[in-house]
Amino acid sequence: MDLKYQAKDNVVKTSTSHTRGTRRLPIGAEVTANGTDFRVWAPNAGGVDLVIEGSAPSSHPLEAEAEGYFSGLVKSARAGMRYRYRLNRGDVLLPDLASRYQPDGPHGSSMIVDPQEFPWTDASWGGVSLKGQVIYEMHIGTFTREGTWEAAATQLSGLADLGVSVLEVMPVADFPGTFGWGYDGVDLFSPTRLYGDPDDMRRFIDRAHQFGLGVILDVVYNHVGSAGNYFSKYADAYFTDRYKCDWGQPFNFDGPHATSVREFFLSNAQYWIQEFHLDGLRLDATQQIFDNSPEHILAAITQRVRDTAGSRKTIVIGENEPQDVRLLRGPERGGYGLDALWNDDFHHSAHVALTGRREAYYSDHLGSPQEFISATKWGFLFQGQHYSWQKQGRGTPVLDIAPAHFVNFLDNHDQIANSGRGDRIHALTSPGLYRTLTTLLLLAPNTPMLFMGQEYAASQPFLYFADNEPGLAASVLDGRIDSLSQFPSLATSAMKNEMADPSDQLTFERCQLDPSERSAENATYRLHRDLLRMRRVPPFNAQEHRAVDGAVLSPDAFVLRWLTGGLSDRLLIVNLGRDLTMVPAPEPLLGPPEGQQWGIHWSSENPDYQGVGISPLFREDGAWQIPGQTAIVLIPSAIARA
Repeated sequence: MDLKYQAKDNVVKTSTSHTRGTRRLPIGAEVTANGTDFRVWAPNAGGVDLVIEGSAPSSHPLEAEAEGYFSGLVKSARAGMRYRYRLNRGDVLLPDLASRYQPDGPHGSSMIVDPQEFPWTDASWGGVSLKGQVIYEMHIGTFTREGTWEAAATQLSGLADLGVSVLEVMPVADFPGTFGWGYDGVDLFSPTRLYGDPDDMRRFIDRAHQFGLGVILDVVYNHVGSAGNYFSKYADAYFTDRYKCDWGQPFNFDGPHATSVREFFLSNAQYWIQEFHLDGLRLDATQQIFDNSPEHILAAITQRVRDTAGSRKTIVIGENEPQDVRLLRGPERGGYGLDALWNDDFHHSAHVALTGRREAYYSDHLGSPQEFISATKWGFLFQGQHYSWQKQGRGTPVLDIAPAHFVNFLDNHDQIANSGRGDRIHALTSPGLYRTLTTLLLLAPNTPMLFMGQEYAASQPFLYFADNEPGLAASVLDGRIDSLSQFPSLATSAMKNEMADPSDQLTFERCQLDPSERSAENATYRLHRDLLRMRRVPPFNAQEHRAVDGAVLSPDAFVLRWLTGGLSDRLLIVNLGRDLTMVPAPEPLLGPPEGQQWGIHWSSENPDYQGVGISPLFREDGAWQIPGQTAIVLIPSAIARA
């Protein structure tokens, strides 16, 4: 079957040999003026029957098409009705792999949804581009005590006031059970019923746009969960054994029948942008997405996002442990065209500096001033050098990539949970150090990302939780303990006994935030709010390539200088250690602009942030007195005349 796409009216239309004409997407149930059109890829089946359920169930044989597709228009089928498929006249009824909603979860019936009924109010919304954004990673189920889209929407004004600009929502594809992170979703088109229905998700996004907040969705295209996974019932070709994925069978993007597999995922990317008005995607663990095709599936997905959005701006962010520059380069240079990558190197250096621990995958990082200078200027620290933890080279050269394309963070969902007890980084370090590196995170020219609750030092942990069936739950807990045993401190029997059971409802509930902690009376909130206000004005809002330079001042201290060419220059002094007295101070970056002197503009030790205050930075003999565990912003001012 020949699938051709053309951009029209800011959506991507699908023209196929399908006899009923144009569909929005090539698979799933779509409501039309004449009924509901159903289409499914099921090459394993010799025949497919659509079963409409309800008080008067009915069965409808679908018409076979080329390449294993089956389709049919049912005039009596309307939005809100439930359905399933029967393959080969068998007794088993299966949910639709492209179901738009599973009200009873992955094992239940699929529901017909008409997205055109939703009353969007964001017609003037132009989307978001990468530059200037502050990202906020959030899990809908634990962002509030209620754990719903509706409850999360009540917090949007507070996030906008804080200075956040893009919400990165952890995966919502439906999964079995009543709680989970979402990375083992099995119904990739169906927002999980746990947080509300599809229109609740649309309402959240529409509301976010009203507050000037973009929304991108974390999607998992490297594997699906094992429970509730019906892919192989429809087509063995969905998966491949030519590659090995750490979390399950990898998808077949380059083998026999891969065209239809690719189309499933391209349609999924299109679906989220088109029918939910999302502003982009975050692609999970891209190193586990294997494709040797002339056009890599990551490039194709990114292009589909752009084509679907039309004139609306979008962001595509990747997680890529090997730090492969191809993801950031444009197609004209053989790349995939993503906007940004998560920067694990920055996180690892910060973790070492904050905790003093260099275990497991932190063992190649020192938490030193030079690492922070290099990460600020050049993004990744490992750009091909030997990485002893993996006993091989890691990374690729990215010296030509501007700072905004690297997403820096002190916390994210994975790294908090990998602390064993689910402790957030503020609980593992001193208040002064936390304020100091928060300053670097939020003022550096890279794209900063906060994890929900970080802005007010949330008192709740973030643990790994997954409501699995008993047999799988025991296996997951054992696997979790084994995985974290790479950290010697977590491999002890004492710490293993501290490990929370992911399948325990209490584990999930412990992670639910109390948004009332985010208030103007919260010192950590004030710190984040003030830094993000500073970030919105020159020169901190500039993310130009090579516009910031830095120098090491001591084994624990360094300076960054925003080089604007005069009075707009700014210094950021960061001291991770003890009080430092510098005399002399023969570092060119410390010299003020001509006819000017440096003055303190801001300090992380401001009492408003529960700091201890700041004493004069300069002595009469010219010595610099830099307090320990402090970040200080300096601005030039005219030298006072006698």
